[in-house]
Amino acid sequence: MATNKYDVLLYEKPNGTCPVQEFLDSLDNKMAAKMYGMIELLEENGPALRMPYSEHLQDGIFELRVKFSSNITRVLYFFYVEKKIILTNGFVKKTQKTPKNELLTAIKYRQEFLERDE
Repeated sequence: MATNKYDVLLYEKPNGTCPVQEFLDSLDNKMAAKMYGMIELLEENGPALRMPYSEHLQDGIFELRVKFSSNITRVLYFFYVEKKIILTNGFVKKTQKTPKNELLTAIKYRQEFLERDE
């Protein structure tokens, strides 16, 4: 039986480090559990996952949104061929808008991913 789930992959830098895994590992247990649950929701729903869980930022970069107590975390990602979702980086949100440097990092990682996959 074919599954309709999406494959969620973690972006690896050319040196083998994985920024989003490092971010997830840095979260406390409750926030990490909530974020992993949100990643599962993304796996099941793909691009159909919308606000308040997911939001398109710009240039094909989306953010997965998790709030627990007064803490807010985000994981940025993009869609790729054959139902793949690539998680790029994450951060703890402290300002109203997504920090520009986090968005630029996700765009850079996507570009590196696409160049390596050609």
